[in-house]
Amino acid sequence: MSERHPVIAVTGSSGAGTSTFMQVFERVAHQLDLHIAFVEGDAFHAYDREHMQAAVSRARIRGENFSHFGPQANLLDKLEALFANYGRNGTGKTRRYLHTEAEAIEAGQPVGTFTPWEPLPPDSDMLVYEGLHGGVVTNELNIAQHVDLLIGVAPIVNLEWIQKIRRDTGERGHDPEEVTRTILRRMPDYVNYISPQFSRTDINFQRVPLVDVANPFMRADIPSAEESVVVVRFAEGSRTRPDFAEWLARIPGAFATRSDTIVVPGPQQPLAIELILRPAVEQLAARRAQALGASRGIPSAST
Repeated sequence: MSERHPVIAVTGSSGAGTSTFMQVFERVAHQLDLHIAFVEGDAFHAYDREHMQAAVSRARIRGENFSHFGPQANLLDKLEALFANYGRNGTGKTRRYLHTEAEAIEAGQPVGTFTPWEPLPPDSDMLVYEGLHGGVVTNELNIAQHVDLLIGVAPIVNLEWIQKIRRDTGERGHDPEEVTRTILRRMPDYVNYISPQFSRTDINFQRVPLVDVANPFMRADIPSAEESVVVVRFAEGSRTRPDFAEWLARIPGAFATRSDTIVVPGPQQPLAIELILRPAVEQLAARRAQALGASRGIPSAST
């Protein structure tokens, strides 16, 4: 963790809806005049699409589990090094994985490949990561220790699968049966590496549908915002400053279920995310300004 160069990680499974949070961070950064270095978790996959398919086939023949959820298919050492390096001096390198034809055409490369590694934008105020492994801890590494604010996005698993199936078939052109096989293949790694992260987060956002999603592999449509609620839980000792009274007053229809949990109607999720995350970003920015001022011999406002 770092006062001068804070790291925020939004962690969630494939299809969880983490991209919504990136839009909020972009809006908050604009409002606060902050320069954020955005990092995509897919940049740290170990294989492009062609080589990943070959690696999965080899693992299947050997009877081994192998998926993007687990460490074997990722460069988690590079991700941890990025977080640690950014925390020390505000620098690092990342790249992009080209999921769609549109992205590939723009980059001038085949779909399913990586762009070259490039330095992060200079003089950024903080790093925001979105991906699968922002809070991973294994016997070999501890990515979570380098994160100043860890946010979990974990819709109930049936909804998560529906969202993934729709995204991968509709936006990325995958065959539905292929997506189902991927979900099944990933389950051991989901249990061992994805789920445990949500016990390390400062805040968890869990979308819960209010309609029947008992068989996610047969349902064609994603439940709408009006057909959902969002459960927001703050961990004990969360590094944010929860203000339930203000949020319940400002978010229509919101209510508390426990001392650490509020429930928000689905249509109010963007408002709730912004009301909750903006103060956390402001807190990190103020801490950064104070640390930079101290290093230059500038008295803080409290002295």
